[in-house]
Amino acid sequence: MTTNDFLQLGLYLVALLALVKPLGAYMALVFADAPNRITRFGAPVERVLYRVAGIRADEDMGWKRYALAMLVFNVAGLLVVYLLQRVQQWLPLNPQGFGAVTPDSAMNTAISFATNTNWQGYGGESTMSYLTQMLGLSVQNFLSAATGVAVLIALIRGFVRRTAQGIGNFWVDMTRCTLYVLLPLSLVLALLLTWQGVPQDFKPYADVPLLQPTTQTETVKDAAGNAVKDSAGKDVTKETPVTAQSLPLGPAASQIAIKQLGTNGGGYYNANSAHPYENPTPLSNFLEVLAILLIPAALCYTFGTMVGDRRQGWALLATMLVIFVPLLLACTAAEQAGNPALAATSADQVASAVQAGGNMEGKEVRFGIVNSTLWATATTAASDGSVNASHDSFTPLGGLVPMWLLQLGEVIFGGVGSGLYGLLAFAVVAVFIAGLMVGRTPEYLGKKIEAYEMKMASLVVLIPCALVVVGTAIAVLAPAGLAAIANPGIHGFSEILYALSSASNNNGSAFGGLSATTPFWNVLLGICMFLARFPLAIGMLAIAGSLAAKKHVPASAGTLPTHTPLFIVLLASTVIVIGALTFLPALALGPIAEQLMASGR
Repeated sequence: MTTNDFLQLGLYLVALLALVKPLGAYMALVFADAPNRITRFGAPVERVLYRVAGIRADEDMGWKRYALAMLVFNVAGLLVVYLLQRVQQWLPLNPQGFGAVTPDSAMNTAISFATNTNWQGYGGESTMSYLTQMLGLSVQNFLSAATGVAVLIALIRGFVRRTAQGIGNFWVDMTRCTLYVLLPLSLVLALLLTWQGVPQDFKPYADVPLLQPTTQTETVKDAAGNAVKDSAGKDVTKETPVTAQSLPLGPAASQIAIKQLGTNGGGYYNANSAHPYENPTPLSNFLEVLAILLIPAALCYTFGTMVGDRRQGWALLATMLVIFVPLLLACTAAEQAGNPALAATSADQVASAVQAGGNMEGKEVRFGIVNSTLWATATTAASDGSVNASHDSFTPLGGLVPMWLLQLGEVIFGGVGSGLYGLLAFAVVAVFIAGLMVGRTPEYLGKKIEAYEMKMASLVVLIPCALVVVGTAIAVLAPAGLAAIANPGIHGFSEILYALSSASNNNGSAFGGLSATTPFWNVLLGICMFLARFPLAIGMLAIAGSLAAKKHVPASAGTLPTHTPLFIVLLASTVIVIGALTFLPALALGPIAEQLMASGR
């Protein structure tokens, strides 16, 4: 790695950390129980929304009622997105005349966007109408992100409140997150992206003549749409001239802004943020990748402020950085080192020059290796899933980093809200382990961690792990799962493992090379996405309700301080050990074995 590499990565981290305190303090005011200057300013709008929706804003919900409201609201949104896709051919704002999305793909996409995963088995610019993109996908980008924050805020109240039955009001938390946090930030980012050249309009796609006309090979089909066969049983093909290119336009900037800020990741374009319309300049690239980690990082400061001890928030943020920064450097170093298969050959001068330039395969030449590895690491540390390079084309060890970040549970920053409450589940496990070591009941933030909290936290930690390994086993055993592999062998296994890791941790990024648009994959990944989101959220709300009902326990000489470097190391070790013990055998069969083979060992 060069000095320039470290400067680029350092600039990103400095910009991110500089925004943590102001945004975190602002969000603490937004979700405070007591009225303040921010909530007073927006109170008239809130009152109108509550009146129209029939919501009692002063109602304090118990955890079961809160969880029911969360689940019903999100399932209703899921159904709306499904219906929009199935009937989009009859709806307005469809200038390209796109037809209905197939049932299995519509189901997969609806679950994907409702769960904040945004896995995409389709090309956005060739499948979804403007109305579906805006009313279905963009709206769910807001609502799924706000749901994650609402669950986190309810958990924070569980730590703060004493002998209380309620943990807040789901509708108020959702409304305030959307109104005060997501909408303003998205508006600012969308304007900046439009300034940089990202489309934001309702025009039909524009056809422009090619400077160098070419031809493409097409399969001849009969009137029924079936491929015509020759006497040997092979498809009959023809050469078709291509003289124009269709430029996809539409309301892209607004969806890109919330997909990044809400750690959604679903791209308006099939090539995602490698597409020049979605990510046209180095500045747009920096803003988009900064937006991925902005809210998850700032929520750590919000947590510390709301529990009355900012050191707790800084400790959680430090835990994330302790894991994130070394993995970022490892991924960058692996890609800068070049392709190990090329290094193992008796390369000539040309090959040596290519090797010295690093592994540029699958990278955007506009941004280079460092910005590609930064994005890959950030998007898999958070549950964002957007990409500006092909992870499938990374070196084996370079590709292992984003894959393992997925498998750690999406808690190193993680999704908006969901990442931090996932890390807090690991914190519960960590303090429980520490309590066992000294033979006393563990405590965290003045609340005793007992059997009920430990059971719920264990489920939250282990459900994604189980979904990954069980789902991968099903996929490699089923003929329909194996049929989707473009690269059989070790790399094909990595593609399957990555897809299940992504879906089962609500990330949505794809390794590439896997044809996952079949009914088998749409159903399997859809089930994983649903189970990886809502049971975990319900488990954390159960912990919130249990903690809120407990008394506060004053700190004593036997209390483990949870803001010290010792606890940071303990928490980071807990996350890493669980990930290593669960997935090391699978990683050994995939990217690790591929690295050894590429190195000629």
